[in-house]
Amino acid sequence: MPEFCDVVLSVPLDMAFTYRVANGAQPVVGGRVLVPFRQRRMPAIVVELHDRAPSVQTKNIISALDTSPVLDDHLLRLGRWIADYYLAPLGEVFRTMLPLAAELKRSINYRITDEGRLVLHQASLSGSSARSRRTPDEQLAEFRVLEYLSEREITRESSLRAAARASKAVLDGMVRKKWIAREDVSGARDGSNVVKVAALKNAEGKLNANQQRIIDTLAAAGGKLGLELLRGLPVPRTTLRTLVRRGFVEVAEEPADFSLSSLKARPSPFDFDFNSAQQDALRHIQERVAAREFEGVLLHGVTGSGKTAVYLAAMKSVLDAGRSAILLVPEIGLTPAVAADLNQVFGNEVAILHSALSARERTEQWHRIKRGETRVVVGTRSAVFAPVSDLALIIVDEEQDSSYKQEETPRYHARDVAVMRAKMANAAVVLGSATPSLESYFNAKKNKYALLELPDRVEQRPLPEVEIIDMRQEFQETGHEQVISRKLAQEIRERLEQKEQVMVLLNRRGYSPVVLCRTCGKTLECKNCAIALTHHKRTHRMECHYCGYMAPVPKACIHCGSEYVYFLGTGSEKLEELLHGMFPHARIGRLDRDTVRGREDFERALNALNEGELDVLVGTQMIAKGHDVHGVTLVGVVGADAALGFPDFRAAERTFQLLTQVAGRAGRGQKLGKVVLQTYFPDHYAVQYAAQHDFAGFYDKELRFRSWMHYPPYSSIANVLVRSGKSDEVLRWSGILGQWFEKVRHEGVRVLGPAAAPILRLKEDYRYHFVLKSASREKLNALLRAMLAHAIQQKIPRTQVIVDVDAVWMM
Repeated sequence: MPEFCDVVLSVPLDMAFTYRVANGAQPVVGGRVLVPFRQRRMPAIVVELHDRAPSVQTKNIISALDTSPVLDDHLLRLGRWIADYYLAPLGEVFRTMLPLAAELKRSINYRITDEGRLVLHQASLSGSSARSRRTPDEQLAEFRVLEYLSEREITRESSLRAAARASKAVLDGMVRKKWIAREDVSGARDGSNVVKVAALKNAEGKLNANQQRIIDTLAAAGGKLGLELLRGLPVPRTTLRTLVRRGFVEVAEEPADFSLSSLKARPSPFDFDFNSAQQDALRHIQERVAAREFEGVLLHGVTGSGKTAVYLAAMKSVLDAGRSAILLVPEIGLTPAVAADLNQVFGNEVAILHSALSARERTEQWHRIKRGETRVVVGTRSAVFAPVSDLALIIVDEEQDSSYKQEETPRYHARDVAVMRAKMANAAVVLGSATPSLESYFNAKKNKYALLELPDRVEQRPLPEVEIIDMRQEFQETGHEQVISRKLAQEIRERLEQKEQVMVLLNRRGYSPVVLCRTCGKTLECKNCAIALTHHKRTHRMECHYCGYMAPVPKACIHCGSEYVYFLGTGSEKLEELLHGMFPHARIGRLDRDTVRGREDFERALNALNEGELDVLVGTQMIAKGHDVHGVTLVGVVGADAALGFPDFRAAERTFQLLTQVAGRAGRGQKLGKVVLQTYFPDHYAVQYAAQHDFAGFYDKELRFRSWMHYPPYSSIANVLVRSGKSDEVLRWSGILGQWFEKVRHEGVRVLGPAAAPILRLKEDYRYHFVLKSASREKLNALLRAMLAHAIQQKIPRTQVIVDVDAVWMM
């Protein structure tokens, strides 16, 4: 075994660290080790084993967590490419690639020091009663900690904080004063299964109220419940330990109960004949997979053209050949429906990976894939890192969706990572969409990707008729603002009379998006962000949709005290209420982030729609993509063109995509579909081309604008964001970088800024940004690396300069 190992940690530092191999550990490249880092124990990925002694003293690794690599050579190469391309620390890239946090148990212990005992002794001499009268709350908490620790040799942090009623800040301060010592004893958990609790005995009459609540909860759950769910009860954690000690309950390791989806699967794609376009697309993909050569494919098919059937058939042929496939979907909401289809076709061969799973569920699914128990993976963007063996095919459904771009470090785009992974593995990658991104369609037209077209809906079903309602004219004719136009109301009424179903899209959550004082003219803003708070009527609160801050609903203006506070605008919650008032006998449901807290909520709403238990479904963009509900014959679009006013060069593209996608939900069964599109911009080309289902026309027009302004796909783009909680600091830092950009030569790269970000303050940080554009990606990334080096030289913290390569949002 080599004497040293180089590892990368999940810290914002672009470097590896060298440790000595000791304690009988046998680390492997691509495996995890537990190492001491500063005052903590942290997991790290081994990137090299060697005998080169470093020039500085090294620490010993604590233990090796894996006997075989968790990242094979392909995934190690992919991680290095992501770190290089997106200018992200390699350790943070590897952390993102491995959903194995549940295997590590974070544990901190405390003990009292000699200095602490001396302080406690001196305090006791002064008299406890006098101390309690004169000492501030923080000092009282410190004395409680010292007294508690003085009676014990060592104590876990959770027990200490609960018993001494001391905050983390109090403990941190006492460590700095050296009154107490902190020791990180984190390590690997025993086993990778889910802990469950099983009721063993009837404990009636022998328990207090909290203990009885746990027993009752277990009984209601059939005698077993996941420990994480049980800990959600409003009872002290010591209650469960007491029940275990007394023998009333038992904690045991058991495999996770996990089902892919409760959604009813749609008819199998093999129950009907493929049309000629589907056959040609499937044949092309199968040939490229069989050749074991990389090829990028753009599958452009109108809504309802049977793209999912082609995906499933291609994946089945991969599975029949004993190889593996990955299917990426953009939204967690789409995962259950796709998983239900896959489960019908492939059974237990399917694994699912997305952020709505618990940490233990993700770990369990990851190990199933790693052990080779499943060779089909479906999930959101992080599923692109699934550790499948013999990868043959990656499919990226709705490839244009911005959800594939991660908005925190590492800021990778899963679509582009999928292309690179397929290239490294000599696999095929299929990008599918009814409304491809301009970049992907441009690449297909330039023959970087093969372009496969599905121009018709399956079974020759016609695309829905689209009627545009000019809301300016509606206002002139009715004399007041209408949320639902007369035409849309009439169409909904007719569908309800005919026992058909309706979807209504309003891409804005909450009840009212703005609270305005008509005396002083000010709005109620988030205390952390320069964003108006949204009124949520059902929960009786104001909420920031960016940071989650909540405030009570104001009865008077918080600025001037005026009672003339008005709630302006309409969100999906208010739209649902309006529809209930207009159609009192209709069964109306709502699908947005306020009603969907987990995949069960989403599946429940979609099952209700599929089973005909709902007449009208109101929702945000959650309802716009992927859903195949044959009873929906009418789609109403309310205010979806608001994005046209955003300060973003992709605003028209996003509007066209959203309108086209939601229109595609209508008429997917035997009956004709119709779309009523309400807009204040009826002449805008994005609206007109969406109404005509004309992607090619929109593409040509939008491409001309992009070429004039040197935006993607004609150039590469990056957004550099400088942030700080102090406005003077962020101004100084952005000024330093702005001066550097002016002085340094950067031929072929255009630098715009610094300027205030469109949202100046977000999550307590003030924000200024630069936008960089270049026809040469190499020149752009070289300049960004030099800028980051200069920022470090100028003592600007690395975490306060965010580099977003191929930025999707400029907010």
